[in-house]
Order: sequence, then structure tokens, then C-alpha cells
Amino acid sequence: MGKVAVVRAFEEIRAALAVLQAEVDGEGLEAFSDADSFLDAEPFSVSDPLRGLADGCLDILAGAREVEARVAGVKAKAAVAYAEAAHAVAGPDVPVVAQEMAVAAEIGCVLALGPRAAASFLATSHALTVSLPRTLEALQSGTLSWQHALVMADETASLDVAGAAALEAHFLPPDTPDPDALPPARGCPVGELPAHRFRVKARTWRERHHAESIEKRHARGVAERRVEFRPDRDGMAWLGAYLPADQAMSGWNRLTAAARGLQGPAEDRTMPQLRADSFAAAILGSGDTRGGSTSLSSASASASASATAGALAAARPGAGAGGTDSAASGTGHQSPSVRAEVLVTVPVFALMGLTDEPAMLDGYGPVPASMARRLVADGAASFYRVLVDPRDGAPLEIGRKSYRVPRAMRAWLRMRDGKCPFPGCSNTSLDTEADHLLAWHYGGTTGISNLGQPCPKHHRLRHTTGWRPTPASTNEPPGWTSPTGRHYTSEHQDWEPPKWPPGFLPGERSLLEEALLKHLGV
Repeated sequence: MGKVAVVRAFEEIRAALAVLQAEVDGEGLEAFSDADSFLDAEPFSVSDPLRGLADGCLDILAGAREVEARVAGVKAKAAVAYAEAAHAVAGPDVPVVAQEMAVAAEIGCVLALGPRAAASFLATSHALTVSLPRTLEALQSGTLSWQHALVMADETASLDVAGAAALEAHFLPPDTPDPDALPPARGCPVGELPAHRFRVKARTWRERHHAESIEKRHARGVAERRVEFRPDRDGMAWLGAYLPADQAMSGWNRLTAAARGLQGPAEDRTMPQLRADSFAAAILGSGDTRGGSTSLSSASASASASATAGALAAARPGAGAGGTDSAASGTGHQSPSVRAEVLVTVPVFALMGLTDEPAMLDGYGPVPASMARRLVADGAASFYRVLVDPRDGAPLEIGRKSYRVPRAMRAWLRMRDGKCPFPGCSNTSLDTEADHLLAWHYGGTTGISNLGQPCPKHHRLRHTTGWRPTPASTNEPPGWTSPTGRHYTSEHQDWEPPKWPPGFLPGERSLLEEALLKHLGV
């Protein structure tokens, strides 16, 4: 044991990596040209070496992901063990802060990390070993990556011990379910989600179950609202605003609607460029909004600026729903009025003001109930209202001004999927397209269980490559099967039963009854 065992273990790891590297280099495929070598090389597939090599490389990638996670678990435990040993060796006379800096500096030098990165790595490792046992176990088993562990540590940092344990149990349920715990996360397992999508789901759970009211936390956030400017390279810069979620989402959707209104055969700008130009037109009021392109004539630039401003005006919340706005585009036609619509899922009792449970803003996540009540009370034209059943969180009603079934189905799809259902895609439901899973001409019906809503990129991927969606249901989006036959489960939304106000459930006293009993001294 000891150093000899460590040296031997790493020698075996290096030897195993050399074998994998040789396989990736395609030695089996090269040997196929020589009969004798072919028998010794044992390629992935004798009948189809190229396809066999492709499948073999995917197997190597999957195995490497698991090994990387296991190595990350070893690194975390080794860092914490070193820190504890170093503290013990240093003795009580060394100041705690100085000793922590010394430990972080040593780990940073060994791992080639800067001081901040080393301190962050050590803090995450300590959180995993001390307060997140399920996460560490999943990391050591290779089912969870280091990036996922970082998300878990970040999202539980401001929770108490019970809250952190509950979040872990929701996404990493134990083998023996706790009957008193909330249902586990639905859909794709956490380890198979990209870390950035796991962060969204973990943040949503945290906002719903945080010990401190979201109303109080939101009030502090509103006080910090601001606009920031950050210079960048190549004569470019960033300009952003920190705003309440409903304002930011409305602004983003309006820019998207304006950009879509400008698209056409004669428009060569991409959606990101059109959004940027619409944003510039909105805050500057006039001028060349094509990113300062010098390839345009002054007349063309003026027309482009006018068209951008016209489309932005047409996309405002108060614009007409059906046709065009009065603002001329400057290009001989009027920009179409494309309204930006957002689903706000409001628990019934929260809408009534009986609870302060967070509502769900489509494309963002949990928002204060007061924000949702204000949006509904103000009759915002760019917002739908979605009521959910207080028993299980299932959708009850989609508020709408039109009785057209396709419009209601579209809204239901947005609520069911929340985003493009392709694995790892974050395009929100505003940027997706309704698509028949089983084509109409093959007997497919226009029903919720036969519809998906991929974004334009993954819609094209489905129809131009071997990627195929799997069947869906009324409450579950479709999964995907790759050209190699591998199946990938889609990400599902974590609906939860709304909280009941006191006195609504059998055997509970209402707030009035509690106050009366307290007054009477009972």
C-alpha cells in the first residue's frame, strides 16, 4: 500500500489509456487491409469496420465520461484529506486563515489552478464530503459529472441542512423511497442532463422550497436592478440590464418578435443580429442599426434602421394581433405584428392571494406570486394565464381569447415541454415549432400525444438526418433516438402540487380559527 500502490495504479491507468488511444486511432480499420493483421487486431466489427469504429468510439466516450467522474470524486476526497492532514501537521499555533491560504496554494500548484480556482475547488470538495453524501456517491460511481456536482454545491450553498438533503433526495432519490418526501424528479436522470440544464431544474426546486420567502428575496433583488457596460475586443462591447424577470422576459420576447418580423427573402441578417439591431434601435431611437456595417449605402442603412424600428413597434404588447402596425417599415411594406406571448403558471390559491407560493414564468422559472397576480390583474396582452389543479399540479385551464383548437394545443405543448425537447437544448417555447411526430400523410393525427415542439435547428435535424423523436403523451414530451440507435430521454418539467392554505384540508384549523382560539386562550 502507500506510495507504491499509488504509483502502480497510475501505471495501469496509463496503460489502459494507451489501449483506448490505439483503438481511437483506428488500428482495427487499418488492419482490415491485411488479412493476418486483421485477425490479430480484432476490429470493432468484421462485417462493417467503419460503422463498428463509429460505435466503438461512442462507447469510449461513454466510458471516458464515467471514468472522468470517478477521477473527480477521487480528486475531491484527496483534496479534503490533504487539507485535514495539513491542518493537523501545522498545529494550533498557525492562524486558520493563513493555513487555509497555504493549503489552497499547494493544491493550486499541484493542479495548475489559480488561487481563486483552487479555493473554489477545495470549498466544493469540502461541501461534497461533508454535506452532500449522495452527490459524492454518484460522482464516485460515475453517474454524475464534476460539473453536476458543482451545480449541486452551488444551489445548496444557501440552504439549511434539511433543505440541502431534500434537494439531493429529489434529484438523487435513495434506493428505498421516503414516503414523506416529495416525488423524485421526472424524466431524464440528472446525470444524463447537461449540467446547464440541471442548474435550471435545481434552481427551480430551490426557489420553490427555500426557507425564506421568494417575495423577500425578490424585493432585495429589485433593489439591486441596474444596467452594466463591459468593453470587449475588436471594437465591441456588452450592454445588459439586471431587471425583474417579467420585464426582462417581456423585453426578450419583444426583441424576438421584432426580429421575426424582419425576416424575409431579402433579409440576410441572422436572428441574433436582428435582435441586436432591434435592441439598438429601441435604446438609440434612430440611426444605422446594422451593427455599423460599412458595406451598406447610406440609403440602405437608413431603410434598415427604419425597418428595424417599425418591426419593434409592431411587436409591442399593445400592437394588433392580426395584421400590421401603423409604423411604416421604410422598405415599401408594413412589418407584421408578431406578439410575444409567455405562459405564467399560477397555483390557484396563489392567484387568490391565499398563499405566496411561486408562480412559473415560461422560459425563466419561479417568480413571486405577487408578480403573477399583477400580470393577470393588469391584463397583460403578452401573457397567458395557466391554472393548475391543487391536488397534483396538473394543468386545469389555459386562459385564452380565442376558441381555435390549434392555438390551445400550441399553448398546451409549450406548457408540457417548456422548451425544445431535444437533449440539452435550451431554446424556450417561444422559439419552437409544432411538429407531427408521426407525419400526417402516414396516418398521424393532430393531437397532443402526436405533437412535439422542436426549435428550428432541431426541427431541421429531425427531417434531414437519422435523428427521430420517440412517442410522446399528453404530459410527457418525446424522447429522441440517434442514427446509431441510442435512445435519449427528454427533460420533463417537475410539476408539484400547490400548497394548500391553512384550514382547507380535513383536520386543519383555518387562520381565523387559530386566531380565535389564541384570543380565547384555548
